[in-house]
Amino acid sequence: MLEWLDLNPDRAVERYEEIRKNLMRVFTNRGCTEVEDLADDVFNRVALKMPELKASYIGEPAKYFHGIARNVAREHYRKRERVIEFPLQQTSREDLEPFLHCLEQCLAKLPRWQSHLIVLYYARQRKAKVDLHKEMSSKMGLRQTALRARVHRIRKKLRTCILDCLGERVESNNILLANI
Repeated sequence: MLEWLDLNPDRAVERYEEIRKNLMRVFTNRGCTEVEDLADDVFNRVALKMPELKASYIGEPAKYFHGIARNVAREHYRKRERVIEFPLQQTSREDLEPFLHCLEQCLAKLPRWQSHLIVLYYARQRKAKVDLHKEMSSKMGLRQTALRARVHRIRKKLRTCILDCLGERVESNNILLANI
């Protein structure tokens, strides 16, 4: 692989370290955890493809690494989001109290339009929910994907705020984590 990066061994090592550092920065900026392991995974995948790459790849090797990194980041998100969800009905009112308190606090910290949007977005279920989302996106002059993206960003802020608010209680109650 080092030969593919540069024929000069010293420069190849420098390129390797530079690419690895850039990959770790990309993973960090995307909010990934274990950035060093993810960067290593990228290099391992490229190493497995090395016979094909040497023969056919034309272009800057760093770009190939970054393409693989996008896929690794997607996989990382999917694994991270695979949390066993428990229905809220099985959660006792006592367990929900801290979560609800933090949710109220965090909603109050958001700009009014964001808190209104997120509450309205999750107000209904099943077919009514789909219809509501269509109506909301139409009234806002947005595509449904743009509306989902906005809601996703707001939900991400809320989740971070709630987790900060809950602090150590989160570790003792994973039921709430799955429902945030």
